[in-house]
Amino acid sequence: MKRTELKELRQLTMPELQQKARAAKEELFNLRFALRTGHLSDFSKVRAMRRTYAVIQTVISEKRLEGVA
Repeated sequence: MKRTELKELRQLTMPELQQKARAAKEELFNLRFALRTGHLSDFSKVRAMRRTYAVIQTVISEKRLEGVA
């Protein structure tokens, strides 16, 4: 994830971040399902989505610690 994307995430509100987290989690599920069924041959997409989800969750945690929640 690029620094500009991270800055954009930090500017989002808590509900927007939670929506992005849900969407990333759903996409991760779909990628894992496709990998298991053989429709996806490239595991790097799963890895990238896992990292994206983790970054979103980290930003959510940062905001909670700041007391923005």
